[in-house]
Amino acid sequence: MSYQTIVFEVSEGVARLTLNRPERLNSLNTSMHSEVQQALAALRADASARVLVLTGAGRGFCAGQDLGDRVVAPGGAPPDLGASIERYYKPLILALRRLPLPVIAAVNGVAAGAGANIALACDLVIAARSATFIQAFSKIGLVPDSGGTWLLPRLVGHARAMGLALLGEKLAAEQAAQWGLIWRCVEDGELTGEVDTLARQLASAPTLGLARTKQAMLEGWGHTLEQQLDVERDYQQELGHSADYAEGVAAFTEKRVPRFTGR
Repeated sequence: MSYQTIVFEVSEGVARLTLNRPERLNSLNTSMHSEVQQALAALRADASARVLVLTGAGRGFCAGQDLGDRVVAPGGAPPDLGASIERYYKPLILALRRLPLPVIAAVNGVAAGAGANIALACDLVIAARSATFIQAFSKIGLVPDSGGTWLLPRLVGHARAMGLALLGEKLAAEQAAQWGLIWRCVEDGELTGEVDTLARQLASAPTLGLARTKQAMLEGWGHTLEQQLDVERDYQQELGHSADYAEGVAAFTEKRVPRFTGR
Protein backbone atom coordinates (compact mmCIF):
# COMPACT_ATOMS: atom_id res chain seq x y z
CA MET A 1 0.00 0.00 0.00
CA SER A 2 1.19 3.51 -0.79
CA TYR A 3 1.45 5.98 2.10
CA GLN A 4 2.02 9.73 2.02
CA THR A 5 2.90 10.53 5.66
CA ILE A 6 4.49 7.31 6.93
CA VAL A 7 6.83 4.59 5.72
CA PHE A 8 5.73 1.06 6.60
CA GLU A 9 7.42 -2.20 5.73
CA VAL A 10 7.85 -5.72 7.07
CA SER A 11 11.02 -7.71 6.46
CA GLU A 12 12.39 -10.84 8.14
CA GLY A 13 9.89 -10.62 10.97
CA VAL A 14 10.58 -6.95 11.73
CA ALA A 15 7.89 -4.36 10.99
CA ARG A 16 9.07 -0.75 10.76
CA LEU A 17 6.71 2.20 10.94
CA THR A 18 8.37 5.58 10.37
CA LEU A 19 6.46 8.81 10.88
CA ASN A 20 7.41 10.75 7.78
CA ARG A 21 6.67 14.47 7.99
CA PRO A 22 10.20 15.60 8.87
CA GLU A 23 9.53 19.20 7.83
CA ARG A 24 6.97 19.32 10.69
CA LEU A 25 8.99 17.22 13.14
CA ASN A 26 6.55 14.41 12.33
CA SER A 27 3.65 16.17 14.01
CA LEU A 28 0.39 14.29 13.63
CA ASN A 29 -2.34 15.39 11.25
CA THR A 30 -5.49 13.57 10.18
CA SER A 31 -3.76 11.96 7.20
CA MET A 32 -0.95 10.55 9.33
CA HIS A 33 -3.42 9.26 11.93
CA SER A 34 -5.40 7.45 9.24
CA GLU A 35 -2.31 5.92 7.68
CA VAL A 36 -0.92 4.80 11.05
CA GLN A 37 -4.26 3.14 11.84
CA GLN A 38 -4.19 1.37 8.47
CA ALA A 39 -0.61 0.18 9.03
CA LEU A 40 -1.35 -1.16 12.50
CA ALA A 41 -4.43 -2.97 11.20
CA ALA A 42 -2.32 -4.52 8.43
CA LEU A 43 0.27 -5.50 11.01
CA ARG A 44 -2.25 -7.38 13.11
CA ALA A 45 -3.19 -9.39 10.03
CA ASP A 46 0.43 -10.16 9.06
CA ALA A 47 1.50 -13.40 10.69
CA SER A 48 5.10 -12.87 9.54
CA ALA A 49 5.62 -9.79 11.74
CA ARG A 50 7.04 -10.53 15.18
CA VAL A 51 8.20 -7.11 16.39
CA LEU A 52 7.35 -3.49 15.53
CA VAL A 53 9.84 -0.60 15.46
CA LEU A 54 8.23 2.85 15.63
CA THR A 55 10.40 5.87 14.83
CA GLY A 56 10.45 9.25 13.10
CA ALA A 57 12.13 10.57 9.98
CA GLY A 58 14.67 13.37 10.14
CA ARG A 59 15.67 15.07 13.37
CA GLY A 60 12.52 14.45 15.41
CA PHE A 61 10.52 11.50 16.68
CA CYS A 62 7.15 13.28 16.91
CA ALA A 63 6.23 16.81 17.97
CA GLY A 64 2.68 15.79 18.89
CA GLN A 65 -0.44 17.21 17.32
CA ASP A 66 -0.05 19.51 14.32
CA LEU A 67 -1.84 22.56 15.71
CA GLY A 68 -2.69 23.69 12.19
CA ASP A 69 -4.68 20.52 11.60
CA ARG A 70 -7.27 20.13 14.35
CA VAL A 71 -10.86 18.92 14.42
CA VAL A 72 -12.86 22.17 14.16
CA ALA A 73 -16.41 22.28 15.49
CA PRO A 74 -19.26 23.57 13.25
CA GLY A 75 -19.90 27.28 13.10
CA GLY A 76 -16.33 28.32 13.79
CA ALA A 77 -16.42 27.16 17.41
CA PRO A 78 -13.13 26.20 19.14
CA PRO A 79 -11.57 22.92 17.98
CA ASP A 80 -13.27 19.85 19.40
CA LEU A 81 -10.23 18.35 21.09
CA GLY A 82 -12.25 15.65 22.81
CA ALA A 83 -13.47 14.40 19.45
CA SER A 84 -9.90 14.31 18.16
CA ILE A 85 -8.73 12.25 21.14
CA GLU A 86 -11.66 9.85 20.84
CA ARG A 87 -11.22 9.39 17.10
CA TYR A 88 -7.44 9.30 16.80
CA TYR A 89 -5.32 9.24 19.95
CA LYS A 90 -7.29 6.79 22.08
CA PRO A 91 -7.40 4.14 19.32
CA LEU A 92 -3.69 4.67 18.59
CA ILE A 93 -2.54 4.19 22.18
CA LEU A 94 -4.79 1.18 22.70
CA ALA A 95 -3.63 -0.37 19.43
CA LEU A 96 0.02 -0.10 20.46
CA ARG A 97 -0.67 -1.57 23.89
CA ARG A 98 -2.78 -4.41 22.50
CA LEU A 99 -0.52 -5.49 19.65
CA PRO A 100 0.33 -9.16 20.30
CA LEU A 101 4.03 -8.54 19.74
CA PRO A 102 6.74 -6.29 21.23
CA VAL A 103 6.80 -2.64 20.17
CA ILE A 104 10.08 -0.68 20.22
CA ALA A 105 10.09 3.11 20.11
CA ALA A 106 13.33 4.39 18.56
CA VAL A 107 13.32 8.02 19.68
CA ASN A 108 15.72 9.78 17.34
CA GLY A 109 14.96 13.37 18.42
CA VAL A 110 12.37 15.48 20.17
CA ALA A 111 9.28 13.67 21.46
CA ALA A 112 6.83 16.33 22.59
CA GLY A 113 3.24 16.34 23.78
CA ALA A 114 1.33 13.41 22.39
CA GLY A 115 4.53 12.35 20.64
CA ALA A 116 6.21 11.77 23.99
CA ASN A 117 3.33 9.70 25.31
CA ILE A 118 3.03 7.67 22.12
CA ALA A 119 6.68 6.69 22.62
CA LEU A 120 6.07 5.86 26.28
CA ALA A 121 3.10 3.67 25.33
CA CYS A 122 5.52 1.35 23.50
CA ASP A 123 7.01 -1.66 25.27
CA LEU A 124 10.67 -0.68 24.99
CA VAL A 125 11.91 2.87 24.42
CA ILE A 126 15.46 3.46 23.18
CA ALA A 127 16.47 7.08 22.70
CA ALA A 128 19.41 8.87 21.14
CA ARG A 129 21.37 10.94 23.65
CA SER A 130 20.30 14.16 21.91
CA ALA A 131 16.61 13.25 22.18
CA THR A 132 14.30 15.01 24.62
CA PHE A 133 10.88 14.28 26.09
CA ILE A 134 8.54 17.21 26.71
CA GLN A 135 5.08 17.19 28.28
CA ALA A 136 4.25 20.39 26.42
CA PHE A 137 0.54 20.47 27.25
CA SER A 138 0.78 22.93 30.16
CA LYS A 139 2.29 25.50 27.80
CA ILE A 140 -1.01 25.80 25.94
CA GLY A 141 -3.42 25.20 28.82
CA LEU A 142 -4.13 21.50 28.28
CA VAL A 143 -3.88 18.28 30.27
CA PRO A 144 -1.44 15.55 29.15
CA ASP A 145 -3.26 13.19 26.81
CA SER A 146 -2.44 10.00 24.89
CA GLY A 147 -2.24 8.23 28.23
CA GLY A 148 0.20 10.69 29.80
CA THR A 149 -1.66 11.06 33.09
CA TRP A 150 -1.78 7.25 33.39
CA LEU A 151 1.71 6.43 32.14
CA LEU A 152 3.86 9.05 33.85
CA PRO A 153 3.02 8.30 37.53
CA ARG A 154 3.44 4.59 36.91
CA LEU A 155 6.80 5.02 35.23
CA VAL A 156 8.49 7.67 37.39
CA GLY A 157 6.29 8.16 40.46
CA HIS A 158 3.93 10.94 41.51
CA ALA A 159 6.45 13.70 42.28
CA ARG A 160 8.39 13.46 39.02
CA ALA A 161 5.24 12.94 36.96
CA MET A 162 3.71 16.06 38.46
CA GLY A 163 6.84 18.10 37.76
CA LEU A 164 7.00 16.95 34.16
CA ALA A 165 3.31 17.65 33.56
CA LEU A 166 3.01 21.01 35.35
CA LEU A 167 6.29 22.56 34.23
CA GLY A 168 6.54 21.19 30.72
CA GLU A 169 10.33 21.23 30.85
CA LYS A 170 12.56 19.29 28.51
CA LEU A 171 13.78 15.98 29.91
CA ALA A 172 17.01 14.76 28.35
CA ALA A 173 17.14 11.14 27.19
CA GLU A 174 19.96 10.31 29.61
CA GLN A 175 17.92 11.62 32.55
CA ALA A 176 14.84 9.79 31.27
CA ALA A 177 16.80 6.53 31.36
CA GLN A 178 18.11 7.24 34.86
CA TRP A 179 14.57 7.86 36.07
CA GLY A 180 13.27 4.65 34.52
CA LEU A 181 11.04 6.49 32.07
CA ILE A 182 12.69 4.68 29.13
CA TRP A 183 14.66 1.49 28.66
CA ARG A 184 17.94 2.86 27.34
CA CYS A 185 19.79 5.96 26.14
CA VAL A 186 22.51 5.45 23.52
CA GLU A 187 24.83 7.67 21.53
CA ASP A 188 23.18 9.20 18.49
CA GLY A 189 25.33 7.28 16.03
CA GLU A 190 24.55 3.99 17.78
CA LEU A 191 20.75 4.26 17.82
CA THR A 192 20.06 2.53 14.51
CA GLY A 193 22.42 -0.35 15.22
CA GLU A 194 21.14 -0.85 18.77
CA VAL A 195 17.52 -0.87 17.62
CA ASP A 196 18.24 -3.24 14.72
CA THR A 197 20.01 -5.67 17.04
CA LEU A 198 17.17 -5.60 19.55
CA ALA A 199 14.54 -5.96 16.82
CA ARG A 200 16.29 -9.01 15.35
CA GLN A 201 16.57 -10.54 18.83
CA LEU A 202 12.86 -10.10 19.47
CA ALA A 203 11.91 -11.25 15.98
CA SER A 204 13.58 -14.61 16.69
CA ALA A 205 12.10 -14.94 20.19
CA PRO A 206 8.96 -16.90 21.22
CA THR A 207 6.43 -14.29 20.12
CA LEU A 208 3.35 -15.75 21.80
CA GLY A 209 5.18 -15.90 25.13
CA LEU A 210 6.30 -12.27 24.73
CA ALA A 211 2.75 -11.22 23.84
CA ARG A 212 1.33 -12.88 26.94
CA THR A 213 4.10 -11.35 29.09
CA LYS A 214 3.17 -7.91 27.74
CA GLN A 215 -0.52 -8.60 28.36
CA ALA A 216 0.08 -9.86 31.89
CA MET A 217 2.20 -6.83 32.81
CA LEU A 218 -0.51 -4.44 31.63
CA GLU A 219 -3.32 -6.36 33.34
CA GLY A 220 -1.32 -6.43 36.56
CA TRP A 221 -1.84 -2.71 37.23
CA GLY A 222 -5.48 -3.36 38.05
CA HIS A 223 -5.13 -6.69 39.86
CA THR A 224 -4.47 -7.89 43.37
CA LEU A 225 -1.57 -10.31 43.83
CA GLU A 226 -4.01 -13.20 44.06
CA GLN A 227 -5.71 -12.19 40.83
CA GLN A 228 -2.38 -11.82 39.07
CA LEU A 229 -1.25 -15.23 40.21
CA ASP A 230 -4.36 -16.60 38.51
CA VAL A 231 -3.45 -14.72 35.31
CA GLU A 232 0.04 -16.21 35.39
CA ARG A 233 -1.42 -19.68 35.94
CA ASP A 234 -3.76 -19.37 32.98
CA TYR A 235 -1.09 -18.04 30.63
CA GLN A 236 1.39 -20.72 31.65
CA GLN A 237 -1.27 -23.35 31.01
CA GLU A 238 -1.82 -21.95 27.52
CA LEU A 239 1.85 -21.47 26.68
CA GLY A 240 2.74 -24.93 27.95
CA HIS A 241 0.94 -26.30 24.90
CA SER A 242 2.69 -24.02 22.40
CA ALA A 243 5.19 -25.10 19.77
CA ASP A 244 7.71 -22.56 21.05
CA TYR A 245 7.66 -24.01 24.56
CA ALA A 246 8.31 -27.48 23.17
CA GLU A 247 11.14 -26.11 21.05
CA GLY A 248 12.62 -24.16 23.95
CA VAL A 249 12.72 -27.23 26.18
CA ALA A 250 14.15 -29.39 23.39
CA ALA A 251 16.86 -26.83 22.62
CA PHE A 252 17.78 -26.55 26.30
CA THR A 253 18.01 -30.33 26.62
CA GLU A 254 20.02 -30.68 23.42
CA LYS A 255 22.25 -27.68 24.28
CA ARG A 256 21.53 -25.83 21.05
CA VAL A 257 20.10 -22.48 19.98
CA PRO A 258 16.28 -22.66 19.82
CA ARG A 259 14.45 -22.06 16.56
CA PHE A 260 11.25 -20.33 17.61
CA THR A 261 8.42 -19.83 15.15
CA GLY A 262 6.20 -17.54 17.22
CA ARG A 263 3.50 -20.22 17.67
